[in-house]
Amino acid sequence: MHVMILGTRGVPSKHSGFETFAQDFSFFLLSRGHQVTVYCQVAAGEAAAEDNWNGIRRVLIPAGEGPLGTMLFDWKAIRHSMRQKGVVLTLGYNTAAFNCLYRFSGVKNIMNMDGIEWKRAKWPLPARIWFWANEWAGARLANHLVADHPEICKHLSRHTSRAKISTIAYGADPVTNAPESLISQFDLSPKQYYLLIARPEPENSILEIVRGYSFRSRGLPLVVLGKYKTGGTPYQKAVLDAAGPEVRFLGALFDRDIVKALRYHARGYLHGHQVGGTNPSLVESLAAGNAVIAHDNRFTRWVAGEGAAFFRTPEDIDRILLSLEKAPETLAAMEMASRERHSEAFAQEKILSSYEELLLRYAPAEALREMAAYEAETMQSVWPL
Repeated sequence: MHVMILGTRGVPSKHSGFETFAQDFSFFLLSRGHQVTVYCQVAAGEAAAEDNWNGIRRVLIPAGEGPLGTMLFDWKAIRHSMRQKGVVLTLGYNTAAFNCLYRFSGVKNIMNMDGIEWKRAKWPLPARIWFWANEWAGARLANHLVADHPEICKHLSRHTSRAKISTIAYGADPVTNAPESLISQFDLSPKQYYLLIARPEPENSILEIVRGYSFRSRGLPLVVLGKYKTGGTPYQKAVLDAAGPEVRFLGALFDRDIVKALRYHARGYLHGHQVGGTNPSLVESLAAGNAVIAHDNRFTRWVAGEGAAFFRTPEDIDRILLSLEKAPETLAAMEMASRERHSEAFAQEKILSSYEELLLRYAPAEALREMAAYEAETMQSVWPL
């Protein structure tokens, strides 16, 4: 079948979340004999073009920066894809109203609804109204919805039939080793630091984590990944002001090998996300066998499992860290629980196969015949072995 992926900035992935998923899923589909097109946003003024990147057909669409640029990019991508043969996978619902065009073209559209975007504290009221309206539109206009968490599935059931929703989380490959040289460049040693990876936004509880960590000397640094700068947002300033001398800000890192190494060698991973469904960063930490200290809410409890430790306040952070200092053997049990939870629910091939099976249900009939022929040919080629 031919799968068209919309809703991300494109491949190669230079960000986290949906971009990483789009890249990983594209390579999985190629390995299964499918064709893949990924729509990619490029700077305004560049020429619209198509090319091939590692077997992935890329449609390059110029658009400006910011929300208006994203809206223009999504509109052009939908206009282009509706004239193609295949099935669409839309990642996110932020411009879901535009998807009414697929109803006229007959192209089937599967939409991953992401988290509950309109509940995020960073958005002003007009933006929240826009996101809520598009959540409503996406639930009605898409042919099928993907919820990345059981609680997101419940939420979406307010808008549409439960039969129209599939719950598929995010996956990650297990991380069983990583070069120490990738962390030594930051003057870090294995199991001698805690790690926090998140955008500097209030609903990610970074301020609470930094305050709790800075209550007293820990003898170990808290390494924070994310974009913080002097003169940044008021929230960034509050986090920087609250940080004690053991909190280290490494900036926004997107090199996947470096981030994997930082996870793998961390003593523990602190995760503060309060809004949304299954967070890819948390899944990746489970895959790396991190001891997880997570914000106590209905989303993270399901993802992290009962082997994690949970907090709500800076005082909780302080208490958990003190208890781990006094009983370091607890860390080993937490690490084992993370790996077991990952294997149970977030193995990458299982997740990607679930997406493939769903898309095949909506692919044009000729695509199914082509897939059957491909599988038969593959079976013949390996059977004599």
